[in-house]
Formats: sequence, C-alpha cells, structure tokens
Amino acid sequence: MAYEDFVPVIGTVVNIGRGNDCCSQMMSLRTDNGIVNFMIGPDTKVVDSRPLRAGLRVAAFYDSSLPVPLIFPPQYQAQLVTVLARDEQIMLNRFDRNLVATDRSLQLNVARNTRVETLNGQNVNCDLGGRTLLVYYTVTTRSIPPQTSPRRIVVMC
Repeated sequence: MAYEDFVPVIGTVVNIGRGNDCCSQMMSLRTDNGIVNFMIGPDTKVVDSRPLRAGLRVAAFYDSSLPVPLIFPPQYQAQLVTVLARDEQIMLNRFDRNLVATDRSLQLNVARNTRVETLNGQNVNCDLGGRTLLVYYTVTTRSIPPQTSPRRIVVMC
C-alpha cells in the first residue's frame, strides 16, 4: 500500500451513520475547518479495531491519489482511522535509519516505554529505520528537525 499518499484529517466524531450497504458506515468529523465526512468500508483499517463513536478524537487518513466527489462538506473514503488522546499528535511517514522523517519534519527518540507494534498489535523487534511508521506523540523539541519520544509507534508492514 502506498502510504505516502495518505493525508490525515484530525477531528472529533460527531456522528456515525449507515453507509451504502450493511458493511459500510458514514462518519462525520468536526475539524478546525468544519465538517468532513468519511466512508468507512470493509477495507478501512481501524487501529486496535476500536469501535468508533461520537465524541472520540480521531485521525482519519484518506488516499490523496484517489478521485473524490466535489461536494460540500467534503467526503473521502477512509483508508486508516485511529483514536487519539487529548493533545496527541500523529504522523504517518517513512523514516530513515536515523529515524528522521523523509520530509525532515520529525526525528524519533525511541524510549524504553515506547510501544512498538504492527497494525494488528504484534510486538516488533526489528530495526525501525527505512520503514513507514505511524507515530503517536505529544511534545517536540524546538530543534530542526523537531525531536520527540513517542508514546507509540505502529510499523506499517
């Protein structure tokens, strides 16, 4: 899967309703820029398989290389959805062997208490360099690139 085309939309779930069939749902997010709708289908990956409900703060990723209908509010097909804690940030990027994101926007300092796992919750015991990582973090340094000790890293295998 080409994760480099994934774009996150962070917001609070306002509503989850029925989709086009029994295997899909429509999720509405309230973001800083207004309401954004996401179709959640059978191919959508939900980190930790958590049930989504109104009031949760989530990051929903859509594939920017796919066509989207020109409607308002915007509507995207969710590729990946994850629940975020208060004040938590998220990044999906490829990291080099020094754990610097390809766009140099973040450097990781993996701490002893950082959870490192695959999307399906399995422990990872290999080198993280050269991989696409979903990183959960709260604070960064003011250095260039900013550095963080993430709470959790999900290796996108």
